[in-house]
Amino acid sequence: MLIRNKLILRFTLLVVGIQLCFSIFLYYFHATTREQRFLNRLAGKATMTARVIVRRDTLNEQLLRTLHRRDLFTVPGEQISIYGEGQHLLYTSADNLSQKFNSQYLAKIRPGRPVHFKDGLLETIGIYYKHHGHPYWIFSAGHDDFGHQQLEKLGLILLAANIGSLVLIILAGWYFADESLKPIARIVGQVERITASRLNARVDEGNGTDEIAQLARTFNHMLGGVEQAFESQKTFLSNASHELRTPLANVLGTLETSLAYDHDLPEAKHSMSSAVEEIKKLIALTNGLLSLAKVTDPAFQQEPVRLDECLTQAIGTCETKHPGRAIKLQFGLLPPEVEDMFTVRGNAQLLTTALLNIIDNACKYSSAEVQVELGYLSPGVIQVKVTDSGIGMEPHELARIYEPLYRAGNGNSAPGYGLGLPMTRKIVLVHGGDIRLTSAVGQGTTAEVSLPAAS
Repeated sequence: MLIRNKLILRFTLLVVGIQLCFSIFLYYFHATTREQRFLNRLAGKATMTARVIVRRDTLNEQLLRTLHRRDLFTVPGEQISIYGEGQHLLYTSADNLSQKFNSQYLAKIRPGRPVHFKDGLLETIGIYYKHHGHPYWIFSAGHDDFGHQQLEKLGLILLAANIGSLVLIILAGWYFADESLKPIARIVGQVERITASRLNARVDEGNGTDEIAQLARTFNHMLGGVEQAFESQKTFLSNASHELRTPLANVLGTLETSLAYDHDLPEAKHSMSSAVEEIKKLIALTNGLLSLAKVTDPAFQQEPVRLDECLTQAIGTCETKHPGRAIKLQFGLLPPEVEDMFTVRGNAQLLTTALLNIIDNACKYSSAEVQVELGYLSPGVIQVKVTDSGIGMEPHELARIYEPLYRAGNGNSAPGYGLGLPMTRKIVLVHGGDIRLTSAVGQGTTAEVSLPAAS
């Protein structure tokens, strides 16, 4: 079901429900008021009858003979019954009146506590009346024709009003649903015009304050991420194709030259050796690209890992790779009373790779000693800081350092393909950490990796 139809249906049901509740309350209130008013009228009639008919200690027989019963009728279908001492019937306004219900409720009447009941459309009230010490029980009954007619009219009016209101409510619900969904329809129209070639387009955020504006801002933020991902993907593919094309062309040229001009074994071996070196570069680049793709969506099981052991292993690998390069490890702030010092949750191999990439970069671009510091940034955060005094980078180069296959201009002479830092950043992020680089040309670079300590 469309949201428009849902809104109309829910709005209609809600308003109709409220209207029906109000109508029922109004009808009930009017019916209760009518009944109370008519009972008060019957009670007044019963009291008046008692005062007229009852005299001294008994009924005035002379008055009964001279008073026509019809002279007391003021209520349609009126019936009067009077019971005296011993609850014997003394008077009735008609000789053929049934006293079945009157006799049933006679014992329930108490002074100041009248009873009332219904026999079909006939409504009856019974009161207790005392005159000169003699008790009387008086029943007054009648039909409230006028009250019921008014109640029926009210019911018809409410029925017609509810039916008419239902039509108006449906129209109003359609109008308000249409007005409420116009901003969404506008956003849908704008989104439909956004294609892969127009990712720079953005959705109008309207007034910038309501929920529709929040939705538009969220979508624009998502579009910005998608556009950035597309641009990164295009750059990645462009750089990857360029990096792969060069060694492939070298291998092909070397083998074609060897095939055409190498006539003895030493020359052929020399050509094959050159081709092998280029193929090794291809393998290294391909492995780096595959590793970067795996890190993007890692499926590893997190477990407690000693970060100091990962760091020690990474330093050992770098010392082997860069013989004679001094790598100094020192410890920073240590929190008191920590059971598992330098323990994080994650994958030891990935964390070792991330630390190895950072330290390896410091060793490649600096001929001086590399400082490595391990400590706690706060009781719940472990930090590894790697500082070198190498060539450094420009600010605009530092802003692009995490792009795959991007290399700073002054570092192109060093071996590598620009995959280490992007891979390191992804590893740190999937472990819930953060990485920050600061650099200055000719002064060196500092890399700070922060990871949450295992609790």
